[in-house]
Amino acid sequence: MNTNVIQINKNECIHCQVESNLSFRPLVEYLKTRLKTEQSVKSEFYRFLLEKIEKNEALLGNIPAEELSKYQDTLELIFTILTPLMANEDDLYWALSTPIPDQIFFSTNAFYNFFKDHDPKNKVSKDNEPVEKKQLKFIYNLILGRFYNFSSVLKNEIIYAHIDTETKLTSYYNIQTDTKFVEILHKGDLPEINFEELGQHFQDNSELEYLTEVLPLSNFLFEGFSVISITDVTLQHAIDGIRDALVNHNYQTEAYTHVIQALKTLGGNGNLEFGLMPFLTVNKKLVFDNKEFSQSMLINSAKASNLEEEVFYSLVDKYKENPRAIFVSSINDDQIDKDPFLRVLKAAGVCSYSVLPVYYNTQLAGVLEVYSSKEVLVDDKLLSRLRPAMPLIGQLFQYSIEEFDAKMDEVLMDKFTALQPSVEWKFNEAIWHFLQQNKNKSYHKLKEIETVTFKHMYPLFGAIDIRNSTVERNKALKDDMEIQLNSLISTLKAIRKHVYLELTDKLLFNCKDWIKRICDFASSNEENLLKEFLESEVYPFLSIIKGNYPKTADIIEKYFEVIVPETGDGFKNRRQLEVSMQLINTEVSQYLETAQQNLQSSYPCYFAKFRTDGVEYDIYIGQEIAPDKPFDLMYLKNIRLWQLTSMVEIARLSKGLIGEMPRPLETTHLIFIHSNAIDISFRNDERRFDVEGAYNIRYEVVKKRIDKVLIKNKNERLTQPHKISMVYFNAEEAKEYMEYITYMQDQGLLNDDLELLELDELQGVSGLKALRVGVKYVTEKKPKEIKPIDVDLIERELQKQL
Repeated sequence: MNTNVIQINKNECIHCQVESNLSFRPLVEYLKTRLKTEQSVKSEFYRFLLEKIEKNEALLGNIPAEELSKYQDTLELIFTILTPLMANEDDLYWALSTPIPDQIFFSTNAFYNFFKDHDPKNKVSKDNEPVEKKQLKFIYNLILGRFYNFSSVLKNEIIYAHIDTETKLTSYYNIQTDTKFVEILHKGDLPEINFEELGQHFQDNSELEYLTEVLPLSNFLFEGFSVISITDVTLQHAIDGIRDALVNHNYQTEAYTHVIQALKTLGGNGNLEFGLMPFLTVNKKLVFDNKEFSQSMLINSAKASNLEEEVFYSLVDKYKENPRAIFVSSINDDQIDKDPFLRVLKAAGVCSYSVLPVYYNTQLAGVLEVYSSKEVLVDDKLLSRLRPAMPLIGQLFQYSIEEFDAKMDEVLMDKFTALQPSVEWKFNEAIWHFLQQNKNKSYHKLKEIETVTFKHMYPLFGAIDIRNSTVERNKALKDDMEIQLNSLISTLKAIRKHVYLELTDKLLFNCKDWIKRICDFASSNEENLLKEFLESEVYPFLSIIKGNYPKTADIIEKYFEVIVPETGDGFKNRRQLEVSMQLINTEVSQYLETAQQNLQSSYPCYFAKFRTDGVEYDIYIGQEIAPDKPFDLMYLKNIRLWQLTSMVEIARLSKGLIGEMPRPLETTHLIFIHSNAIDISFRNDERRFDVEGAYNIRYEVVKKRIDKVLIKNKNERLTQPHKISMVYFNAEEAKEYMEYITYMQDQGLLNDDLELLELDELQGVSGLKALRVGVKYVTEKKPKEIKPIDVDLIERELQKQL
């Protein structure tokens, strides 16, 4: 036992000190009370200790901690009655301190060494409160409990962390203070406390300010001593760390890192490392190339060793058929022959490797890896330490699987289906009706799910097309074929210097003839004939020459490099064209996606975009989209003006991209104005909305044919770069849009060059007219974003009308 005085807080809490006396009088009172009821042999021991304390009057008064070393035998007797009989003082963290823990005056050797070797600054605290505030909370917690029978959620315990310098592992200790032998005296009458008011201060985290005013510490006296004990809670803290990762719903890389660190703490061996491998599936097949949901040594080693995926998948599939714990304490050649996957682990520096199956609700959810660069034996002791964590890891794996599946569904819904939040509510209703109608029915008697229909919807159509895309494709193809043929001619001439064959001259003649013919490519059939010539005559010829005449190998290889689609010069123009088209489509799609999300805030609408050579979109708006929000034609006007202003922004965006394109392309911009409402329904087979009724179908016919319409009596396409074209049927539609055009000309968005045009008849469609106006480009500074109509103003006006 140790009687050296340990200063805990080192006067860090001067301002929150309360008057206190170190005394054993409360213990004497306790022993006298016990002697009145104690009938066992313990009473003799209690009586002996009581007499010993009372002989030394100094122990009953206010004695300095430094003087208690004189009474070591008495303190050891106190230790004996306050601790279990079997407790070993070299293993027990136990001590006596002043009433308000500030000075420790008697402790076990284990406790003394703990404070000597561990830095108290390593305290783990979520709130990072200063020592003074924690001390005040401790004091008032005692006062409220003793005088007002008020229990605070604050516990008299502190968690400390210690990092072992050798193993680099963190150990956690719970330091608890027992105040059973502390008496609290109050000077004068005890004030009353409004507990409702106190409760409110606890919620506002201002309880200390309230308590110091109502219950000044100067009116209190603490007398007696406290008992301090320290418990190693490393294992529980590690388990709690894993549980926290689950509670916080953070199942990705950050959570996996925390869990692995907690497992290292659980293992208690600095040489151990852990890997987590949940079994993620796509179409019921396992997938592993996902860093977000997995941290596996085996996967990383397999990638580093370029192990074929099929081999890895077959290995794990085989394990799933018979999941079991695998223990390899030291990887050697004999084991590698039996289990080839150990080879990639050894190549990664792994010496020992073990796998533990992890289950969730009796279903295999993944595996836990235990590995080390040193020879480590996974024994029963280690397994028993890990066992409490296995159900939590199973739950973590299940969350990861669910999160992965949810991400797959999210992308599926976003990229491959037409379902949007604005119309999802109606699909939910249809699903619920379907489930109600088919409750308790057999499969062959199930009723069909109802068709989701929205009636009286106002349509808007817009198209951003890449100008002369077919012409550009043909030109890129001709340019590439010319490069390939010229490269082939050079190759054949070089071959002729090493090998003379009559067939070489014939192929040269054919190549020169094709160079003349590609200038007049008019159909895909001619393209196919050239492709057939190259694949059936040229490529076999070159392969034979390369094999029989090694001197020609480098020459022929250079030609084949030219015709590699991904990198060769023979595909350069088509690649550049594709990059340019993708750049336009991606930027326009992203703009529309962001813009329509803002548009939804004014009034919900259905917005569907799809790609052709450019980007087209449909918008439907009406009362049935949002039954709970009154619809007014002002919302339709707002969205029409938005459509026109967005076309200006897209035109400017496209023009700004020209400098970034490897093959410059221009865009045209078309709007179809249709004032009459139509009905739309969801086609389950095609997973998209379509119009209903013969009259409504006419709208679809016109929409699909107007992109190539000509101006009447002119051989000129309506759609032209740098202009916005608006096709309509009646004069009222044109009048509304002319007002928008005038407004936007005033805003500096459109040129003063409006044209009113009549259009050629289309198949089955006549009477079409168009407005066409030029876009004004601003080069000096970015134009201001135009807000078509103040949505809040519209809603206020609607409320007045309603």
